[in-house]
Amino acid sequence: MKRKPNRDVAPVVPDEFLEQALAATETDKCAAQAAKCVVCGSDTAPTSNEGLCWVCRRLKISAWRDNDFQMGAQE
Repeated sequence: MKRKPNRDVAPVVPDEFLEQALAATETDKCAAQAAKCVVCGSDTAPTSNEGLCWVCRRLKISAWRDNDFQMGAQE
């Protein structure tokens, strides 16, 4: 059985803060969509400063690790 909402209680988060938070997420979405990955053309990762999406960034890191491992094995 569902609980009936208590209409007499004040909201936990004021409406003005909620509106500001929702507006901030909309601007973040617009900013993230403007940048495209230089390799595959999909949306870039929000923390990427090199212009890569999260998949291409992970592949780059994996390639670096493989290259370092191979160089250590050759020595």
